[in-house]
Amino acid sequence: MKLTDIWDETRLVLDGIAAYAGETLEPTIRLGVTGLSGAGKTVFITSLIHNLVSGGRLPLLDAAAEGRLHRAYLRPQPDDNVPRFDYERHIKDIIENRIWPEGTKRISQLRLTLEFEPVGFWGRNIRGGKLNLDIIDYPGEWLLDLPLLNLSYADWSKQTIATSQHAARKQIAKPWHELLEKIDPSAPADEAQARQCAEQFTTYLRKCRGEKFSLNALPPGRFLMPGDLEGSPALTFAPLIINDRQVQDRNSLLAMMERRFESYKSVVVKPFFLDHFARLDRQIILVDALTALNAGPDALQDMETALTDILRCFRPGKNSWLSSILARRVDRILVAATKADHLHHDDHDRLEAIAKRMTVKATERASIAGAQVEALALSAIRATREANVNQNGEDLGLVAGTPVDGQKIGRKRFDGDKETALFPGDLPEDPDHLFEASGKKVKPEKFRFVRFRPPAPEIGPGGQPILPHIRLDRALDFLISDQLL
Repeated sequence: MKLTDIWDETRLVLDGIAAYAGETLEPTIRLGVTGLSGAGKTVFITSLIHNLVSGGRLPLLDAAAEGRLHRAYLRPQPDDNVPRFDYERHIKDIIENRIWPEGTKRISQLRLTLEFEPVGFWGRNIRGGKLNLDIIDYPGEWLLDLPLLNLSYADWSKQTIATSQHAARKQIAKPWHELLEKIDPSAPADEAQARQCAEQFTTYLRKCRGEKFSLNALPPGRFLMPGDLEGSPALTFAPLIINDRQVQDRNSLLAMMERRFESYKSVVVKPFFLDHFARLDRQIILVDALTALNAGPDALQDMETALTDILRCFRPGKNSWLSSILARRVDRILVAATKADHLHHDDHDRLEAIAKRMTVKATERASIAGAQVEALALSAIRATREANVNQNGEDLGLVAGTPVDGQKIGRKRFDGDKETALFPGDLPEDPDHLFEASGKKVKPEKFRFVRFRPPAPEIGPGGQPILPHIRLDRALDFLISDQLL
């Protein structure tokens, strides 16, 4: 996927030269953390920082297990024009208030410095024992915008309308489709009409993303997360029904929509790619497969499409000193299915298999390019404990925790205070079963996934609260262990 022209590549080379000069003295890894809405990006980053800074239990991170990781601490972030990730507020919400922090709505950044004992001659005498880990948090929905750089307005309109006519979306899109049928693209440009089209289109996107449907392939991403662009012309456009014989007048509604679509790409999409995305070294993509499972095969297939589009945007490959200057590559990509604590550990391998199944085509491409790609099931903060019960001679693995206020299973509604144990259901051994054709709906009672409150914190030997997790250390080991040698 070609996202840049020669001028963009020249700028990236110049940025690479400047970054390489600074990192010669202080080695730095830029770790991108993304995922679609609800996947747990903020929780992952908060737990990662807390466990490193507070000496959490990280037995699968080699440097920690070997006693070579001496300390980790926060430092001022390097980019003054990027908001700081609000770690202190998020950790207070989790530990003191036992509520989950607000999700990612914009890009943010934080620098964590690790001091460790290096191994080997090069590490001890040349490289030194310090690594800067720059964590860049950004919405996965923004990645879905990158393919727009290769599309014309007409092509995007056709694709978007065609997608909205699929079985999973057709009913949701009905009010928007009814409006589209009344719109004449060749009519004179009218701001009120443009706003009406954009509002109806945005309503359709919001309904798609709702918990009932859990659809994710929904560009343009800023329509759902507008930030300071809300109400601007760059976000006031929508697809139109365009025929091949459409005569375009420069003062028509079609011409205005096309201009605004191009403005969206130049003002929103390309700066994100050049300023942030193209500078990443490592990437973790968080996937909330359980919410999609609750919604059924259509949601899973849609998530597969979204993740494939996301992974195709990366510039994967094996990095060297030359590539870090000329064309920075993402050389390690981790796809992590989150909320593993909502399942009994017997199903964790199956959850991991689902994550691999959703990304198999795109990860094969990245692996061929030289990047290391892995998938795993994790929980950045474990909110449950496990229990077992024998029912009619069958052993069932339960999970016990405090469901968030308002969560439901059938007619039962939880109040946010009472702990409960439940059987979430068994995932199938073959993940292909879950991706069967639309229309073969999974029965609602088959899976019982609810959101749990953060756990009451444990207190570690040093008096610091400990955040329990599942395989956070394994994720860290894959992403940064080669830099702690």
